[in-house]
Amino acid sequence: MTAFPGSGPNSSQTPISLAPGGFIPTTRDGLRHLEHVMGVPVMFDICGDPLRGKAALEAAVDWLHWADATFSTYRSDSEISRLNRGELAIADLHPDVAAVLARCAELKEETDGYFDIEAPYHSGPGSGVPEAGRGGPGSVEPSGVVKGWAVARVVRILREGGVANFLVNASGDVYAAGHPDGGSAWRVGIQHPRLAAEVVLTLALRDASVATSGMQARGEHIADPFDARVPSGLLAVTITGEDIATADAYATAAFAMGAQRAAAWCAGLKGYEAALFCEDDTVLTTPGLTRLRV
Repeated sequence: MTAFPGSGPNSSQTPISLAPGGFIPTTRDGLRHLEHVMGVPVMFDICGDPLRGKAALEAAVDWLHWADATFSTYRSDSEISRLNRGELAIADLHPDVAAVLARCAELKEETDGYFDIEAPYHSGPGSGVPEAGRGGPGSVEPSGVVKGWAVARVVRILREGGVANFLVNASGDVYAAGHPDGGSAWRVGIQHPRLAAEVVLTLALRDASVATSGMQARGEHIADPFDARVPSGLLAVTITGEDIATADAYATAAFAMGAQRAAAWCAGLKGYEAALFCEDDTVLTTPGLTRLRV
């Protein structure tokens, strides 16, 4: 495996600087909609026939609210909260909930243990553990994959509804399907990790996702699951690839690893590309991500 940092063929290193553009909605016909759900704003930009788009959009929004009601650890009646309180057994869970938990187990293996949905319950108060009453040791917090997983289902709902060209942005977890009006790909801007109003990187995406994890959006909520310490050396991690749930989990795990370990791990990813925004104001990128830059 080629080392990610340095001068090898699987790396590049450039100073953080502002990129042109960012996310620019270019839809002239179609629909735009903003829905607040799962504790975040979810933006839809749908091209094409507004009537067809409206029906698919309504189904997608209904799905997101179902996912929120089912998975949220902030809702006492959700299946995850009831599981954490011991009121539900694994065998009693909705098949979608069981499937998400199974995927979380796979992601833990894929990330060498750095994506761990039990980790928030390992530590005491003040270390990012969910509020009292939302579970104890052995409980799970799958939100690190649920948002991306829900968006992936939204993508399927929209496509089954006859919508081919659209973009869904769930608070920075983005899926870009097809292309916008007047363009060959969607242009998605990555927020500068130090300057909230600026864009550090712009990617051209078509039928692909991108997710970013870092300190700016979530505060000190991402910790090394092995010692509960806040990782060092990184400001943010961006991952792009086909499946948004996987990209989201990979970004969270890589950030938790810290700069050195994350760089080596990201170098070995297959089907996914990475950008690591470092505390020394450099960016480490895999070649595939570099080719997406605009």
